[in-house]
Amino acid sequence: MSFETNEQPTSSPVLLASDLEALPVSITDEAELEAQCIVGFNSRDIRSRPFNLLRTQVLRKMRERKWKILAITSDAPNAGKSFVTTNLAAALGQLADVKVIALDLDLRRASLGARMGVFADNGLSDYLKGKVERVSDLGVRVQPLNVALFPSSPASLNSAELLVGPRITSLFESIRALPDDYIALIDLPPVFANDDAMAVMQLVDAYMFVIEEGVTTQRQVRDAMNLLSPVECIGAVLNRYVEQPGDSYGYSGNYERYYT
Repeated sequence: MSFETNEQPTSSPVLLASDLEALPVSITDEAELEAQCIVGFNSRDIRSRPFNLLRTQVLRKMRERKWKILAITSDAPNAGKSFVTTNLAAALGQLADVKVIALDLDLRRASLGARMGVFADNGLSDYLKGKVERVSDLGVRVQPLNVALFPSSPASLNSAELLVGPRITSLFESIRALPDDYIALIDLPPVFANDDAMAVMQLVDAYMFVIEEGVTTQRQVRDAMNLLSPVECIGAVLNRYVEQPGDSYGYSGNYERYYT
């Protein structure tokens, strides 16, 4: 499927490292973040352990492959992809040698801004519509997460048309041209919700698939990955897993007090 547009590509980068360094700072109360189940920034919180383990694996794979742009998606809504995106971004943001960008391209059900306590009048959908020229005008650096967030607000039903063409191509080219210490996490719509995820997938380096325990089936995973092919899946996250006897990992007993 292709969409024709009369719009000409942007000749200069639409996002520079200097733009990211100059973003306004938004400070969100830690209690608000925890209320949104964002705990990846607090390594003393036992719930951050899975995200610390995840960030190490993700960072190693991306640096080995010289990848910079990672999409996060799922088969259907409510699997927890935005939950994983925000916590992985927060965990990565605590590393001194990593600069994190989070972009909300789930245009119909945008939620990253609200989760991180950022409420803006304009978002990425406005840039894609041509209403905003400078992408940097849409960004904010969220503390204490240390994440450069580019939120969106729920957009029109023509979201797939917004996710193709020169504007989004220029945005991704600008991200790819950033210094090597930048990593961009893209929160995409669920694969089966519409064709939005497939429209963007050709622009990313790899994707992560979020599976909901007890809900997502093997067939759904297989069919979704077939639709996203040939882009490589960096791995899968099993969300809402209920620990079973004998499955315990990490420290317990005398050591547990240091991590809880």
